[in-house]
Amino acid sequence: MVPLISLREIFELIVMSAVLGYIFMGRFTARPKTVYDMMHPKRFNMDDFKFSLLVVAPAIVLHELAHKFVAMAYGLTATFKMFGFGLGLGLVLKLLNSPFILVAPGYVEIPVIASAISYRLIAFAGPAMNLLLWFIASVLLKKLNNLNRTQMNVLQMTKMINLILFFFNMIPFGPFDGAKVLNGPPVI
Repeated sequence: MVPLISLREIFELIVMSAVLGYIFMGRFTARPKTVYDMMHPKRFNMDDFKFSLLVVAPAIVLHELAHKFVAMAYGLTATFKMFGFGLGLGLVLKLLNSPFILVAPGYVEIPVIASAISYRLIAFAGPAMNLLLWFIASVLLKKLNNLNRTQMNVLQMTKMINLILFFFNMIPFGPFDGAKVLNGPPVI
């Protein structure tokens, strides 16, 4: 019996999540930035790291796992792969204190091309997961009245990152999910 997820995939998801937590540390914080934070942007703050990890990792990990599990539901072999170059690019931009971050941390490898409809559904599964996470955070913010400041910040940032990821991934160009949904499988 083939496992749903291999130890290598789990390891790569953990490494990817940790690097993403570091890359977005300081951009997603539970507290307002102080003058000291602005004067020392490269210092490591464990609370900021944990907060950004809590916001960013689920959005990206669940996006990729949605692609994987929908492909597997169609009987296809699907393997999560950490994309070192894309993750490294985000890390370099972080270390250079770039005002923008561009990161492509991973992808799901599916060696057999599916039918046109399953190919499109597999491609849409990731952005659909981001839309679902945005919706859940939106509902929780409206329905729960007893949230503390950190919980509200987590949900607000979760809404924001998932909406950005949805629209970014649905760009109908190049390797983006939107192009796969629009164009279907490549013609061989």
